[in-house]
Amino acid sequence: MSKIRILSEHLANQIAAGEVVERPASVVKELLENSLDSGADRIEIQVEGGGTRLIRVVDNGTGMDEDDVLLSLERHATSKLNDESQLAAIATLGFRGEALPSIGSVSRLTILSRVSHADTGTKADIRYGILRDIHEYGSPRGTIIEVRNLFGNLPARKKFLKTRRTELAHIDDVIRSQSLAHPEVSFSLQVNGRERFNFSSADLEQRVRDVFRYNQVLLPVQADSEGEDLQITGFLLQPDAAVSSKLRILVNGRPVQDRMIRHAVSEGLQGFLMKGHQPAGVVLLELSPEMVDVNVHPAKNEIRFRNSAKVHRFVVGAVAQAIDGHQDQLRHELFSVPEKIPLSASPMVSQKSISVSEPEQQTLRRSSSFSGTESSADNGSVRTPSVLFPTVSNKNLQVTTEQPYKKSKVESKGQVGGLHLIGQFLQLYLLCEHEGQLVVIDQHAAHERILYQQLRHGYEKQEIPAQSLLFPVTVELGPDHAEILEREGDEITLLGIQADHFGDMTWVIKAVPALVSHLAPQDILTEILDGLSNRTAGKNAGVIPEYIDNLMAGMACKAAIKAGNRLQPEEMLALLQQMESSDVFSHCPHGRPVVKTFTPQEVERWFHRT
Repeated sequence: MSKIRILSEHLANQIAAGEVVERPASVVKELLENSLDSGADRIEIQVEGGGTRLIRVVDNGTGMDEDDVLLSLERHATSKLNDESQLAAIATLGFRGEALPSIGSVSRLTILSRVSHADTGTKADIRYGILRDIHEYGSPRGTIIEVRNLFGNLPARKKFLKTRRTELAHIDDVIRSQSLAHPEVSFSLQVNGRERFNFSSADLEQRVRDVFRYNQVLLPVQADSEGEDLQITGFLLQPDAAVSSKLRILVNGRPVQDRMIRHAVSEGLQGFLMKGHQPAGVVLLELSPEMVDVNVHPAKNEIRFRNSAKVHRFVVGAVAQAIDGHQDQLRHELFSVPEKIPLSASPMVSQKSISVSEPEQQTLRRSSSFSGTESSADNGSVRTPSVLFPTVSNKNLQVTTEQPYKKSKVESKGQVGGLHLIGQFLQLYLLCEHEGQLVVIDQHAAHERILYQQLRHGYEKQEIPAQSLLFPVTVELGPDHAEILEREGDEITLLGIQADHFGDMTWVIKAVPALVSHLAPQDILTEILDGLSNRTAGKNAGVIPEYIDNLMAGMACKAAIKAGNRLQPEEMLALLQQMESSDVFSHCPHGRPVVKTFTPQEVERWFHRT
């Protein structure tokens, strides 16, 4: 007698349900996909008992007649594929024909559906895989599916479910993801008879705000690949948004989990995300169906790209471009001159970025007390501040001449563009006002980003300016550092430091990067050698190796204005001018925000005036 036997249809459906129906959220996902494929523009979901007692999905799609209802309960029966040639270019969310029979085998399933041209609908009752009844029934156009007592015939499976709160969180997550893929469709969720949310039909931006409960500025992502059938749209939350938010990835309208795209978004945001933070928002990738395989897993939440490297590069570039656009928008919002102030009065700083090869040495001394130079009334110009543009007083350094800048009418009133300087708070924050809004700027983070951008530009052009020392400094290096210095001499020179071997473990430092020349030369060299010892092959969104990028971020942090440094008004204005001129200034290289704005209404709420 043969040991191999064919499984019964009922048992085969229960086995398939183990892959398709993992938990209540899996049921919701499959039913939502069917509703969306039917063309519904309104979907209502009701849940009780964490989804095990009841899941009810109501849509206004095309509906099914009696024949289609019966066929939908058969395994591998679908209206979305005709032949195998269509499998390589699937445009619908569902296609496997396994959802309803799998769900019906582990629950008490009721289907009520009516097509638009019929006077009555069809109602089918299925109890744990057995069709108990099917008959005509009055119903509105569309489909209503009820799933009761999920896993009631599989108590062992039910025991592996999490708490009702956890299962409900998974259901909520599934619905929010699908609502982002289809903002034109209204979604509502009721839990135990109480409405949890109701998303009306909207554009994508409004849907993102509804889903993430976010009212701050969003970063729009939009790009097309030239000559390729590849497009990305979406909105990202500010990089310093709450860590509880998550990134939702949609490929051809399908919510998926994809590490490659998640990594690409993170890489595009490199230098803007704080340690421990992940990108948040939604990215929608549209590409030719032939370029992606969605038939990887029965749950259809995993995909494979035909050319993942190309997709990765495209996403990185699109996100980096979105960040660049955000800088321009923020610059306009902060520094734009109100209409009541003539545009001719705006400051003369108009270039997109500051070239580090210019003669200004924009650095800061270590001392916590300093003074800016006084305005010169006779020549209409003001001397550059001693902190951000110092006359170098360290006896080890050659003297650099101060560079004057033109004093505009706006600056004479304590303004840069339309940004009015109020003063310094806690010797750490600059308080400003712009068109009625309170603007708070972290002086250390702002200066750190400016120095970092200048170091990056200098490295990309291979011309980080070096400051020769009047008196060379000798240092004793350990074997590891000495070996790195000998091996990476060209790279170290490119970073603006010159060190010659003096014998044994002794080296002589003759020049240091001009932007950080106020730091101790031996500390600069040690910082560079430590960074090179941790080098990896990784690259960021540009052309700079990741270990060099991290090294420059560390150097900028050490060289920037510190908390506790009291700034003179001229020095604060100089910092604001540099912010306006810097191509990036919204976040420090480690991801901390530089600027926060508060509306009059927010300030009034502090004092209960609203």
